[in-house]
Amino acid sequence: MGFLVQCSCKLKLMWSVGKVVLKCNLLCGGRDVRARMAGAAAKVAGKIAERNMARQKSLADSPCPVARATDIVGDRWALLIVRDAFDGLRRFGDFRASLGVASNILSDRLKMLVDAGVFDVVPASDGTAYQEYALTKKGEGLFPVIVMLRQWGEAHLFARGEPHSVLVDRSTGRAVRKLALRHDDGRPLKAAETVVRKVGDDAGKTRQ
Repeated sequence: MGFLVQCSCKLKLMWSVGKVVLKCNLLCGGRDVRARMAGAAAKVAGKIAERNMARQKSLADSPCPVARATDIVGDRWALLIVRDAFDGLRRFGDFRASLGVASNILSDRLKMLVDAGVFDVVPASDGTAYQEYALTKKGEGLFPVIVMLRQWGEAHLFARGEPHSVLVDRSTGRAVRKLALRHDDGRPLKAAETVVRKVGDDAGKTRQ
């Protein structure tokens, strides 16, 4: 990444990559210079900052249940941690080995999920000094979400005949049946046949 380095005398601007070298014929110390990102680097940094600010905006007070849910599990790593928990993983090291995620990111997501009530931190089940992350009842409620995402991925993200993992019923060894929404009378329910009744909107004419 490049920087423009300017001496406080304002006589020189120069491009520097990796290190700073001043050429203004004046003795300049650290307090005499300032650096700012230049060109494309500045634009990229600005976009990253905007994206991070958007991520930090909490949706916890949104009247939309989907928005509140994504505030907790909308992050890629958070969902994959929950997926692995349903596969039986409980320890930090096991999550890290499975996901290949940096330790600081994993720590952050696990703390967030614990704070949100998705996991409880419990003593190790084998009596060792380790601690484990156990899904709470709230966390277990995400199982249909994980299954639906899996089945959507199977249907749309793999080529015909391309191998992929399969969720099976332990008792039968058969693939879990595709989840489907239905009317009260059992007929398949389509999105076009539903509306979202927003807060303050008794008519429920719009979808959020």
